[in-house]
Amino acid sequence: MLTEHEIQFRVRYKETDAMGYVHHANYATFFEMGRTELLRADGGNYRIMEEAGLLLVVVRLNTHFRAPARYDDWLTLKTRIKRVGAAKLEHEYFLYRDGQLLSQAESVLACVDRSGKVQPIPDALRIDTGN
Repeated sequence: MLTEHEIQFRVRYKETDAMGYVHHANYATFFEMGRTELLRADGGNYRIMEEAGLLLVVVRLNTHFRAPARYDDWLTLKTRIKRVGAAKLEHEYFLYRDGQLLSQAESVLACVDRSGKVQPIPDALRIDTGN
């Protein structure tokens, strides 16, 4: 199973604040893009999982900002699965511009059903990360 993936994208004007920097709230969206594309690159699909009644909900997101991103920057986001537990999935994110680390983050997602009851992580997401 794929444990790391990289995407590239350009910062859109709507993602910036009045100073021209990417607004901090948009980083969570970037990280979601990374998780989604990591799963997709490995043949998975959130939509199919949700149609089966399983949801992955963010229960923790820690972001460390090192340098700002600006409008029209071309960014590279590396997303890595850090750990898979019985009912949780942990990711790491590294956001770069021209090789400079702009932001580093970690998230924890819990697997739940539509009523919010904790469920086991699907077998398709179970991997050996060495952790």
